Parts: sequence; structure tokens; C-alpha cells
Amino acid sequence: MKLILREYNLKLKHTFTISRESIDFQPSLIVELQSDGFSGFGEATSNPYYKTTVPMMMQDLEKIRSIIENTENETPEVFWAKIHPFLKDDMFALCALDLAYNDLYARKKGKKLYELWNYTTERNPLTDYTIGIASIEKMVSKMQELPWPIYKIKLGTKEDIAIVKELRKHTDAIFRIDANCGWGVEETINNAIELKKLGVEFLEQPMKADNWEAHKEVFKYSVLPVISDESCIIEEDVAKCYNHFHGVNVKLVKCGGLTPGKRMIEEAKKLGLKTMVGCMTESTVGISAIAHLLPQLDYVDMDGALLLAQDIATGVTIKNGAVSYSELNGTGVTLL
Repeated sequence: MKLILREYNLKLKHTFTISRESIDFQPSLIVELQSDGFSGFGEATSNPYYKTTVPMMMQDLEKIRSIIENTENETPEVFWAKIHPFLKDDMFALCALDLAYNDLYARKKGKKLYELWNYTTERNPLTDYTIGIASIEKMVSKMQELPWPIYKIKLGTKEDIAIVKELRKHTDAIFRIDANCGWGVEETINNAIELKKLGVEFLEQPMKADNWEAHKEVFKYSVLPVISDESCIIEEDVAKCYNHFHGVNVKLVKCGGLTPGKRMIEEAKKLGLKTMVGCMTESTVGISAIAHLLPQLDYVDMDGALLLAQDIATGVTIKNGAVSYSELNGTGVTLL
């Protein structure tokens, strides 16, 4: 098996702002694995919150190049377990590698990934489209630029309720709110009351990740469901979220790829938690991998490639929230 690493700097259509940062470009690593005339592709982006850079990921993968390239025909589960000890401190690199290996494995089996997993796609949820923090005029113009059935609104300002009230005047779409750890307990409970009146479906990670007492308080008193994100990073975190959140948002880059992501979703279902997978601002490479988990999800946020000025790959396509799969096997990705 041959390992190929490619670095990209993805240009965004608009400046993207959340409560922590603003970006115009998103550095991204694409991993390609070649074997027996087939190629599999995976992706992970840089992320300052998780102290991850593309050069760091590339360096960590180069250190174990010989181990990777000497692997043939192991299942993705066996491969992930073998590689995890070497990349346990760089889950983003492990994710890119795991996505590529799952893609390659399915292509060699002559199946789409969801077919290999025996999933059926008839009831796939729609993806939301994210509106980052900006002036109200700019946020409205982004909604008008892309009419959509579900919007994820990034908040964490002093004017959050006023923002949602104004946005509501311009669309009947479902709203989801992501405060990115920007609120406190009382603020969350009080905001939930007002936001429910404004057609908000749920709140995502309103408070700081490690404030478990606060999460428990909000879980008891919020009139809206609360979904964890920054509080649910790796597999062990799913059980912690029970009785603290109503659901979990699994991010593949944070947990180390599709292989552990599937296990996290299964664990969440057993605990009666709602299941969601979210994306970073990434290309169709990463988004196409997420798409194969859709049959197991209640909610999904996989709009990353829609935020780009120019994509670097083809794969799944998204129209009005609905995902269509590529005719190709694996995750269906081709680099442009």
C-alpha cells in the first residue's frame, strides 16, 4: 500500500466567524492510500482549538509511513487498532488515515461504504446549512443566497436573541443554535425559552466543555434539547454525556475517523441519546465520508464543502439539504 499526503488551503466563500475565531481560508490535509489499482481518500483540517496543524499531521503520519505501507487487506477495525497507539495524540491525522482506509477497503470489495455496513439510505436526515456570526444584514444575505430547509446559526454574542428574532423574519426554516461554549447556565436556560418560541429545534454545546455540573443543570431545566459537541470528543465521552445532554454530535476528526465514530453512534443509541455527526469546514472528501453514516443519524451538519469558494473533489452532492451519493464505490470521492 502506498501513502500520499497532499496539503491544501481551502478558500471560503465568506469570512466564517464563530464565538472563538474568524477565518477566510481553511488548511486541510488529504490522505490517499493506493493498493491494487485502487485509491482511497481521507481528510482532516487544521484546528487551533484542538491545537492541530496540517504540518503536524503530516509529520506524525510520516513517522509511521512504513507501518502504514506494509499493511494489506486488514479490516478497517484491525487497521485502526494497530495505528491508534502511534496516533493517539493526533486524532485528526488518524481520522484522515482511517477515512482513506475505509474508502480503499470498500472499493476493493466493490461496494459503497454504506452497502458494506448493510445500512439502508431511505430515511437519511437532511443536513443543515451554517450561518456564521456576522452583522444581521450579512447573516440575512447568506440565507437569501442559499435558501435551505434547516439553518444552523452560530451564536455566542450579547445580542443572540435579537439576532434570531431578526433572522426569523426572513425564513420559515428550522433553526438550530450553536453557541460554541459561549453561554452560562442561566443564560442557556433563559435563552432556550425564547428560542423555542422562535422555531429553534435544539441547542448545541452552549457552555464550556468541561463544566459537567452546568451541563447537568441545563439538561434538567432547558425547554430545548441540548446536543454535546466539544464535550464529546472520543469514545469514552459518550457515556459521560448520558443525563448531561440529550444527544451527541460526533466529529470524525476529533474521535479518529469513521471506525470509532460508528462505535460512538452505536453507544449513543444504546443510551437513548440522539445521534448527530458534524463536520468542519472541509472539502467533499471529508463530507462524502460522513454521508455514509447518515442512516444511523437523527441529525447531521455536513455543509462544510458548501462553504467553500472552490472544492477540490467530487463525491456526494447536496441539494436543498438532501444528499445524493456518487456512483463510485467506497465514499465515492475523486480529487479534481
